[in-house]
Amino acid sequence: MSDLDRDDIPSNNSKVESFNEILGKQQARRGFLKASAGASTMAFFGLSLKTTAASAQPSVPGSAAAVPSMSFKAVAASTGDKIVVPEGYRYAVINRWGDPLFANSPKWKGDATDDSAAQAMQTGDNHDGMHYFPIDGSNTEGLLVTNHEYINPDYFFPANVRVAGENWNEDWVKKSQRAQGVSVKHIRYDGQNWKTVLDSNFNRSINALDTEMVFTGPAAGHDLLKTNADPSGTVVFGTFGNCGNGYTLWDTYLTCEENVTDYFGSLKEGVESNTLMQRYGVTTKASDESYRWETHDKRFDVAEEPNEWMRHGWIVEIDPFDPQSKPRKLTALGHFKHENAAMTLAADKRVVVYMGDDQRSEYIYKFVSDGKFDPANKAANRSLLDNGTLYVARFTDGEQVGDLKGKGKWIPLTLDTVGLDGKKLGELFKDQGELLVKTRLAADAVGATPMDRPEWIAVNPHTQAVYVTLTNNSDRGSDKERKGTNGLKHPGIDDANPRAKNPYGQIVRWNESGKDAAASEFDWDVFVLAGNPEVHKEPGNLMAGTQNVSAKNLFNSPDGLAFDKDGRLWIQTDGNFSDAGNFAGNGNNQMLVAIPETETGKGEIRRFLVGPSGSEVTGITWTPDYKTVFVNIQHPGEYGKHPRAPKVTPQEDPLAFSKWPMDDNEDKEGGGGRPRAATVVIWREDGGVVGA
Repeated sequence: MSDLDRDDIPSNNSKVESFNEILGKQQARRGFLKASAGASTMAFFGLSLKTTAASAQPSVPGSAAAVPSMSFKAVAASTGDKIVVPEGYRYAVINRWGDPLFANSPKWKGDATDDSAAQAMQTGDNHDGMHYFPIDGSNTEGLLVTNHEYINPDYFFPANVRVAGENWNEDWVKKSQRAQGVSVKHIRYDGQNWKTVLDSNFNRSINALDTEMVFTGPAAGHDLLKTNADPSGTVVFGTFGNCGNGYTLWDTYLTCEENVTDYFGSLKEGVESNTLMQRYGVTTKASDESYRWETHDKRFDVAEEPNEWMRHGWIVEIDPFDPQSKPRKLTALGHFKHENAAMTLAADKRVVVYMGDDQRSEYIYKFVSDGKFDPANKAANRSLLDNGTLYVARFTDGEQVGDLKGKGKWIPLTLDTVGLDGKKLGELFKDQGELLVKTRLAADAVGATPMDRPEWIAVNPHTQAVYVTLTNNSDRGSDKERKGTNGLKHPGIDDANPRAKNPYGQIVRWNESGKDAAASEFDWDVFVLAGNPEVHKEPGNLMAGTQNVSAKNLFNSPDGLAFDKDGRLWIQTDGNFSDAGNFAGNGNNQMLVAIPETETGKGEIRRFLVGPSGSEVTGITWTPDYKTVFVNIQHPGEYGKHPRAPKVTPQEDPLAFSKWPMDDNEDKEGGGGRPRAATVVIWREDGGVVGA
């Protein structure tokens, strides 16, 4: 996600003061050519495709592996406007904002004058989480499913259009809505390049305006989810604010709705706010200046539809192999600002999903299904995420304060759980549906640990250790009050969040008791504190970072996180790219590879990629042989405090700061008249495993 999001502002009113690739590859087989999709697809290509698809999937814990290799030469930090990869590697740019989804899609216009009808047939903007679903196990043909998180209005609209101002109209709102959500693209490698199969029936835009979805789980049909347009509380249109992702053992995609409250506001004066709205950061005034959808869509006016905002902020399950299927919003997994979803299996084969709530001083959750995964029963597996128990984490310091390790406990968010005040949650919430809609309030009540913005979570496929990026928290330990918290201040430091006004972020990991993902307790430690030892040279200064940080691998604000099949940890950043002050030597946002060691603060970390000007590096997925990796470049061209930031505005000259991906390596078509989010495909020249 962008570090400029308004929802970085905390809204946690808890009184508690302290505190991907997942588990390797399983060749799970499924029927993928549905009658409606498969027959037409074979007609398009004349292919004799099998009716099953093999995909790299989360696997049963316990696979052993040697310490993985990492032979590539680290790349240097850069502030340039191109992708940088190691010697012996090559890359190509694909899947750009505005690229066609269908054979009859209109060509993207470089001046951003495309209307909403055109955007509905084009690739969305600001790519984030994604996953490659191979067709029949193929390393050269599959479905690339990509989140499109938000838009940059400076580039997304023409020069003469201002959000909620000059030349603003309903169609610009619809264009913005159709650029956010998820795209499904059938892609194929032709021996030279990856290209979209434009006449494939699998291609699909799942967006904020057009796509009908259904609620499942305990909150489906709840009064809090009912609106004038949907008195049943079971049908909802659209998904947006789609940040990280996950994928399931049964070959479906999980998209995570994060900063959904940015999109809601009101045109009316005197609209009253309630405690729940304040806790989630919903305003009764104008919505975020990037959107202002309430100006032409009353769904997003909290005075017109006071429940609509609660219908977003869930994890959504999508079947990419069935273009006629309705996405499912999974209420059993909780309602908050979801970053990603990391799936694994408990010892007894129940499904476990780890999740972070990406806002300052928010919490880490896990869901444990009631039912057990059965690879021979696809129909039953599809309901596993509808029923189960949602837990929230409490981190406590160990016996020695300051050693960056400790103990933890998972607290069930059920009506029978007793909160800090001695009352059962059933006395605060009338039913489990209400509790799940108000997940943050329930987590507050049981004393969950506020963390430094929990982002992506990943599970080591060989050790089953779970890793989470805590991206930063410049307000921790300050005198600042949390938004909407009735005067409560930010929590102080603890061993898991050990720095006040934390500008760098850290990666914390834990081991569940007995290596069972369904366990109620865990041991945790800090894998790495990002920092800058070149700036903070005083002995013992935690701002220097842990010992696995040096002048050669400086980074800040770890965000995206994933393991490959061999146990290499891939770290992506979304942080300060000023390359000055605390961040001198960091350069642009980047992607690093780590070989974790078991001791706190140890394990080599090596820089693999640097992104172009103003961008975030996010989203990662591989082909089944791990010889091709796909990485997303989000919001290229955001000025921020970049050392080359121009004095003119993007409206005056959209190419003044960044032209990416125009003229970058394989992108011979050019980027048009403005920077464009896109996917980068990376491979080794010798055909080996990427990163090895």
